[in-house]
Amino acid sequence: MQPKPPFRRRLWGAVAATAAASLALVANPVAPAAAQTDDPATAETLGERPYMGWSSYSMQVYSDNGQWITGERLIAQSDAMHDQLQEYGYEYINVDAAWNGGVDEYGRPVPSATLYPDGLQAVIDHVHGNGQKFGLYFIPGLGPDVYEADLPIYGAPGCSTGDIAAQPLQDADYWGIGYKIDFANPCSQKYIDSIVDLIASWGVDFVKFDSVTPGSGVSDLSLDARDDVAAWSSALERHGIWMELSWALDIGYADLWAEHAQGWRVDWDVECYCPGEALTQWANVERLFPRVEDWWRLTGPERGWMDLDSLNVGNGEMDGLTRDERRTAMTLWAIAGSPMYLGDDMTDLDDFGIELLTNEEVIAVQQSGVPARPVSTATDRQTWYAQNPDGTVTVALFNLGRTEADMALDLSAMGLGGEWRVRDLWAGENEGRFEDDEFTAENVPINGTRLFELTPKDDAAVTLNDDAQRVGYEGDWVRNGGDEVAATVQPLRLGVGDSSTGEVPVPPEGAGTVVLNDDAEGISYSGTWNGSSGRGFGDYEDDVHWTETDGDAVEYTFVGTGIDYVTETDPSQGEVDVYIDGEFAETVDAHADSRSAQQVLYSVRDLPAGEHTIRLEKQGGRFMLVDRFDVVLESLIDPASAAVDKALGADADVAVELLRDGGELAGITHGGEALESGADYTVDGTTVVLQSAFLLSLPNGETSLDFAFRGDHLDDVHSAAAEGAAVELAFEGTGVAWTGPLAPDQGEVAVYIDGDLVATVDTSADARLTGRELFAVDGLDDGAHVFRAVKVSGDVMRTDAITYMAD
Repeated sequence: MQPKPPFRRRLWGAVAATAAASLALVANPVAPAAAQTDDPATAETLGERPYMGWSSYSMQVYSDNGQWITGERLIAQSDAMHDQLQEYGYEYINVDAAWNGGVDEYGRPVPSATLYPDGLQAVIDHVHGNGQKFGLYFIPGLGPDVYEADLPIYGAPGCSTGDIAAQPLQDADYWGIGYKIDFANPCSQKYIDSIVDLIASWGVDFVKFDSVTPGSGVSDLSLDARDDVAAWSSALERHGIWMELSWALDIGYADLWAEHAQGWRVDWDVECYCPGEALTQWANVERLFPRVEDWWRLTGPERGWMDLDSLNVGNGEMDGLTRDERRTAMTLWAIAGSPMYLGDDMTDLDDFGIELLTNEEVIAVQQSGVPARPVSTATDRQTWYAQNPDGTVTVALFNLGRTEADMALDLSAMGLGGEWRVRDLWAGENEGRFEDDEFTAENVPINGTRLFELTPKDDAAVTLNDDAQRVGYEGDWVRNGGDEVAATVQPLRLGVGDSSTGEVPVPPEGAGTVVLNDDAEGISYSGTWNGSSGRGFGDYEDDVHWTETDGDAVEYTFVGTGIDYVTETDPSQGEVDVYIDGEFAETVDAHADSRSAQQVLYSVRDLPAGEHTIRLEKQGGRFMLVDRFDVVLESLIDPASAAVDKALGADADVAVELLRDGGELAGITHGGEALESGADYTVDGTTVVLQSAFLLSLPNGETSLDFAFRGDHLDDVHSAAAEGAAVELAFEGTGVAWTGPLAPDQGEVAVYIDGDLVATVDTSADARLTGRELFAVDGLDDGAHVFRAVKVSGDVMRTDAITYMAD
């Protein structure tokens, strides 16, 4: 990933609250109008849908001129949007850094007279005259010149800018432009209010607030803009001004960002920083897929929108993407519910770019506000889907592999059954009716996509996971929090021999750990990675993955209680940031005076048993290498290794004790082939006996059997402790079933259909059991219904999945 270049932001005069530009006092400052009285309808709908528009930043980078944003050019962009895109929903003209020319006598920003000789107000009025909205750029903190000048704060007698900086002085932003503000001083909020009141009087509708921390390259709280965000949010909310946070926000504070803003960036800049050559590059688009997977649950109409940055798909000679990649980018932005704001010069869009940007069916996907989720990102051929409130399902297929490929619609993987009508949204054509795996999108190109809308037919079944946005919760619910049980596979390692021939078998060592080479399935690399084999340096399996680009990342999702990152240390290597489950863990350093292979650079133990994700991001040095990951498994079988002595003949049975209920064992495989229950093995309670007839067929040496255990649907649940907590789903159909776990700490749950109590379900059991049907009803009248389950007793209520039969 590409870090923001601090030299450019400094050169371009980024606004640190009122800018850290040279102090320029204005004798007759424009006094702000009184606080506006907002239209209640406008206030209620602000942020209800992801916005559409344009941002100047990509062109500022492309032109290598931070002063590109002249009044003449902004007016030209506004007119081009009005003529070509506005009828399709594009409405924001947002101006990035360097728009200001100093500050007034109250320390508030004033527009550049050089960029706007007729005044910025003339530009804003022109944008509004075109029926559009206007945005400006700010960052946290207080300009040093404003601090030193100790200016009075407008509308706040007794307050001055010299009193509101935190002491001792400290940086407020990534680039070190401004000083941190002390928001314990009431004058600080008044200062922010005075700025916002001023820009509101100009007619500003949108604020991009950049260098927000935690995030933006700093998550250790050495920079912390949370107070700035809250203060600006408070001031902007009074005027109904959209607040967009930037850049690469820390997901650990997602609830805070949702509380204060309408949208927030989730990754580094999409621009390639290759002036005059391209706006972006494919690697900067491809790396966003894991970020959408991280954030989709945390966005939506009730929270705000994940922002994937500028959508640079409007001009093939400028974008830096192929036609297929341009369509893929547009598709990803749409299914993510990301704001769609162009970075291209809108006066120079090509025909294909206009075709992409004005496809009404694709725009409708973005505006629906239902972010899609992936079936899996552990493959280069990815399926993403969104289960919409109207019963339709949006499905995007992405071919991120090295060759074109046929890609089948796997309905069951998306929780769908029965017959569905398929419509190709990019082509605007109906493909017909299909059941599971019957429809295949042929020849999906490299880095290409297909986008479909599925409509249920003939009692199609829809399964909604507990985290689906259509599922509603009342009360204090938690997703997972240690209550989940993940499906997993536990290897039983066997040493096979025949003591009568001198080959005495012994149980293998290393049980309980799975070693994954750097090229193992499921390890996801984003950026410009390469593979290298046959190096002869002592690497595991004599190969590694490597990159030279800061910001490139590798990610792996595993089920277990710990993981090791094993790599090489060397003088050419440097720092790597480690994230566990989306939260920053620590920075490790692979730099060493000499080369050493297979070094554990990061290790974690005692994670809650279940699914976790490790993410590593290159931060320094010439190279970053990945050699292997060692996953520590939860102990589910005892013993974890055993010896099989063929000399024992019929007495060579091996008994294994399950550390979960026997009903949770889904099966046993060897080399991918399933063992036959009752013949190759038997299960009695929690005891599994591997039969000698099977064991004697194994070749001598070390081998392993894989014990597969069931888990909660998609490996997660929601849980609540308080009585009266409820889960609810509105649907149109003829039947509904509720699935969840049974457990000793659970109790009775009251089930209602359309407001009528129809059953009281006992969800308790002697052991934790996954995926049990807790309630089902069919034969409902065709039409709208509401399923509702309410906690009555027990320590906790858990819910997993709800399936309904669509009419």
